[in-house]
Amino acid sequence: MSTRSTSKAKTAYVCGECGGEHNKWQGQCAECGAWNTLAEIVLEPAGADAAKSPARRAGWAGKVDAPRVTALSEVRHQEDARVSTGIGEFDRVLGGGLVEGAVVLVGGDPGIGKSTLLLQAVAKMAGAGSPGFKSLYVTGEESLGQVAGRASRLGLAVDGVDALAETGVERILEHAAAMRPRMIVADSVQTLWTESLTAAPGSVSQVRESAARLVRYAKETGTAVFLVGHVTKEGGIAGPRVLEHMVDAVLYFEGESGSRFRVLRAFKNRFGAVNELGVFAMGEQGLKEVPNPSAIFLSGGSLQQPGSCVTVTREGTRPLLVEVQALVDASPLSNPRRVAVGLEQNRLAMLLAVLHRHGGIGVSDQDVFVNVVGGIRLQETAADLPVLLAVLSSLRDRPLPEKTVAFGEVGLSGEIRPVPNGEERLREAATHGFRRAIVPKANAPKGQPFKDMEVVAVGRLADALDAAS
Repeated sequence: MSTRSTSKAKTAYVCGECGGEHNKWQGQCAECGAWNTLAEIVLEPAGADAAKSPARRAGWAGKVDAPRVTALSEVRHQEDARVSTGIGEFDRVLGGGLVEGAVVLVGGDPGIGKSTLLLQAVAKMAGAGSPGFKSLYVTGEESLGQVAGRASRLGLAVDGVDALAETGVERILEHAAAMRPRMIVADSVQTLWTESLTAAPGSVSQVRESAARLVRYAKETGTAVFLVGHVTKEGGIAGPRVLEHMVDAVLYFEGESGSRFRVLRAFKNRFGAVNELGVFAMGEQGLKEVPNPSAIFLSGGSLQQPGSCVTVTREGTRPLLVEVQALVDASPLSNPRRVAVGLEQNRLAMLLAVLHRHGGIGVSDQDVFVNVVGGIRLQETAADLPVLLAVLSSLRDRPLPEKTVAFGEVGLSGEIRPVPNGEERLREAATHGFRRAIVPKANAPKGQPFKDMEVVAVGRLADALDAAS
């Protein structure tokens, strides 16, 4: 009687929200509390497949020497050599350029411009690179004819750019080892699969293992790798969240439907600033850089309208002028609505409570709608004061004084707290012609460095409301 291997594959269950691993399936993730997010992955194949599977825990650089403990003070650090992508806004988000061996995950809604941006970057880097610079564009969703057609429509010179229509990671790495490109684009990571696993492409285990193979190759050879990721209905990159921990940078494309403007934001970057922002405009020739992003975040009409206040937010390393709009109207409901677009809704409710308690202005019987123009999302507390000023302006149906800008954090006791880089924000506002600024006292510049701007320093919410009257 023939003997058969009875060994079973070692599996685990990974949460698609936080990447936490569990020994068995359960309805709720014990790490983050999300429901129905666990998916099975294969840690070690069973039987003969285990012998065929490559070492999963091999070192990134494939070094022969065993690792040894080294005093950190003796380690020599060198600045990372960066290569320009030829697109200034893209370089800004990456932290000044692309680092050799970096793995970058680019996510965004379908059709927002991920493939277009990367194809433009590949073409520009191949055209401006040194002789022999090679790039490999791997497409798993489109044919080579579709990729060539897009490049032709965009008017791109693709000399030095090689394309490959393939989804098998082993074959992709074989081609890469033969041609040794300096950059690889994998569009998209959800279409890739590896022969060592039997799961379907796009599953948690396939996405995780395929990305791990590409990350290992990038670190071994110094090849920069871009991974394109789809976005789920909740706005996260499809697949396990652990994928975000494996890569060096995570970039998200954002933009309102129907708008030609696109925002590329860095949510993670080991080689640059987090929350850095790049602004692009989609046109017939692809994505073009927007040299003055503050202008597009201000409405095209007059800013002296009730319910409008301009603030200066800081995204990454630069300040941006953004218009905050508010609409306050009598509510027919017993529970008035609080709607925030581009802001955290819970913070809006808190600010309205502070406005009532320390400003003496109640909106408990009013619907309050707040929107940030341009589709940008404000994630810092400097927007607190302009939100309340916009709400007050809409409630009184009276615009703020002409050419007024405001920023500052509002505390629960009604105090106006300072925010970082106050003088830099004021300088940005003065550059765009604003002549009056309502700011926290601690952010008021010494003397009067801006001769054409009146800076009104306030310490309490009541003082800010009086200054806006």
